[in-house]
This record gives sequence, C-alpha cells and structure tokens, in this order.
Amino acid sequence: MHYVEHGDGAPVLVLHGAGVDHREMLGAIEPVFNGLSNYRRVYPDLPGMGHTPAPDTLTGADDVLDVLLAFVDGVIGDGRFHLIGHSAGAYYARAIAGRRPDQVAGLALICPLGEEVRDLPARQVLDAEVDPDETLGAAAANEFRDYFVVQTQTTLDRYKEYVLPGMGLADDAALERIGRHWSFSSGPAEGLPYTGPVLIITGRQDSTVGYASQWDLLGHLPRATFAVLDRAGHALPHEQPGLIKALIIEWLDRVHAMDPG
Repeated sequence: MHYVEHGDGAPVLVLHGAGVDHREMLGAIEPVFNGLSNYRRVYPDLPGMGHTPAPDTLTGADDVLDVLLAFVDGVIGDGRFHLIGHSAGAYYARAIAGRRPDQVAGLALICPLGEEVRDLPARQVLDAEVDPDETLGAAAANEFRDYFVVQTQTTLDRYKEYVLPGMGLADDAALERIGRHWSFSSGPAEGLPYTGPVLIITGRQDSTVGYASQWDLLGHLPRATFAVLDRAGHALPHEQPGLIKALIIEWLDRVHAMDPG
C-alpha cells in the first residue's frame, strides 16, 4: 500500500473515503495537528485508489480489511494507535477497531458509512457563491456540486487541491468489483462493544450517508461523543474545518487521559 506520513510519536492512522486518495484526508486532518507534537500521522491510499493497486484477488470488503490489518502490522506494528476514518474509510475503521479493540486506542468516525442508511436529508445547497464551470470541466464541476453543500471559493480551492487529483487515479473497475460485496461477512456491530474513546461527526445536510443511522452506533460505542454539524454535507471535513479541529483535539485529549502511554 502506498502511504505518506508526517510527524513522530503516537501513531494516528487516517483512512479516506471511496473514489479519492490519501490527499483528501491529509488536507483535512493535518491542520488539526498544527501546534501539536508527539503524533505520527499515517495516510494510506486504500486499494484501487491513489497509488495502491487492487489485484483481482480483492473481491469485497473482507479482503480490503485483511489488507488494512496487514498494513497495520507492517507499518505501525503491534503497538496501540489512534484511528480516524471518513465515509467508507470510517466503515473500515470500525471494522479494524472490532478486530483489534486492544490495539486501537481511540476511534474517530467522520460521516461514517454504515450497514444501513435511513432518513437521508433531501439534497440541498446552502451556499452557491462560485460557479465551478468557470475553472473546471463539466464532469469535475458536477462532482463538486454533488459533493459540497457549501460552495464557496474556499471549498472550491480545497476540492481542486485535495479531492480532484485523487479522483483521476481511481481504478473504477476494481472499485466496482469490490463494491459488489461492500459489506463485511461479520459486521462491526456483531462483535463486542468498542470501549475506547470515540468521536462520531455527521453532517446535517449529508444526503449521501445521512446522520440518523449513525446515532444507532452509540449502543455499541459506550465512550462516544456524537455531533451533528449544520452547514455540512458529506464533504464535512472541508466545510467545517474549525469544528473538526476542535472536536478531534478534544477526542485526542480523551484518548490521552485513558491511555497516557
């Protein structure tokens, strides 16, 4: 697996969502750690995205999970680590915590994809201050409109820098093959509760995965903080960076209090 890392100290594994690469979460998460020391942030490209290939042997979520667990063993080792995921990356993050509850010191889920989606908000745009057609091709402009509910020059710049480049590297055939069996044979909720500090952040205007079904996770995550952010869709990490930073720093403090080593 291709990955980049920044900093030294307690490992923080950060998993991006579907169809992009590590740069989306790098752009969202690295500002959180400005001024913080003793954290080693690891950003991999998930299989079939970025510069990580997805061979034909990967046919579903179970196979991708096995690859991620092997990545943890090879890059992080057997020590404890923090785990952050966005969208499909959060779905895999929950599964990793389910498999390795004693190794995952804390779990942060941003707009998490789940086994079931219910009560999706209607698609809406709250701000449309820019016209992406002025600087993007038709396909990329439509993707921006579909992804962002806050469409400002700032979010357009973030889309161009952190989202769009990875979209061009996705192996669509591999993602389609894996997507046919996107759910785990044994879902995270079927195991024991994960008792480490958890942060769940959802977008009030997220019409992709919503915010209602994520509330159901609380019964399996007894140490979870749950937040629903207004002015945020599925691109929440780019639309609410200030709140993301505040919530993740508070989560890091909770993890440290429980696991100071």
